[in-house]
Amino acid sequence: MLLLLSWGQLAGAEQLTLAAAADLKFAMDEVLADFRKENASDSIEVVYGSSGKFYAQIREGAPYDLFFSADISYPNKLVADGYGASEVRPYAIGRIVLWSQTRFFPKVDLGTLRERGLVHLAIANPKHAPYGKRAQEALVSLGLWEELEKKLVFGENVAHTAQMVQSGNAQVGIIALSLALSPALSQEGTSYLLPESLHEPLVQGYLLTKRASGNALAKRFALFVEQPSTRKTLIRYGFILPGENADPANRPGQSEQ
Repeated sequence: MLLLLSWGQLAGAEQLTLAAAADLKFAMDEVLADFRKENASDSIEVVYGSSGKFYAQIREGAPYDLFFSADISYPNKLVADGYGASEVRPYAIGRIVLWSQTRFFPKVDLGTLRERGLVHLAIANPKHAPYGKRAQEALVSLGLWEELEKKLVFGENVAHTAQMVQSGNAQVGIIALSLALSPALSQEGTSYLLPESLHEPLVQGYLLTKRASGNALAKRFALFVEQPSTRKTLIRYGFILPGENADPANRPGQSEQ
């Protein structure tokens, strides 16, 4: 009887695989923990990485059911080319910060980028990582791109960029506010919120891929993402919700100075 029951539970289990931009690592882990409480018998996996690389992988048939991109243009292109099973839904706007361990710089601001102690500045690879593109735009706007180009080291994605600063391979990184607000990074480092005027907005969006057209679990999770509890989690990690006030006084994180 127990064997029959176990087999029945296994046979009824659903599967879901998410591809999520690296800036969502800590927020999405919390959201998934809540979702798993309601779907304990189902198999739910998440892979974090570069939005640009996920875009290319989905086009090549990678087995992802939902794609959460740090740049909404990637899911928009997937839908336009027939790789989506839903409309693209914006879920957040990301912010970028300067971040350093306090052992390198007790406090960071724009002046830190000209400090002699800055040997290496880490940013995500602008070729495929949205946060890298915005970091490049910010440095160009500040007139510092050419001056700092020889000091740049590139992370595979924005989470890898943060790891480069944590490991000491760079003294400062331009990373996601959502990562700087995570327990580990907020306790060991200091950050400065870069003004939004320095770069194009990081409008983020998700979609169900064509593979997920008949996946009920994927559709339930897409609805769960729209719930107030999920939105509160995103706000706590510094994301701006579409249509909401971007004033630094109304969100967590360092204020622009």
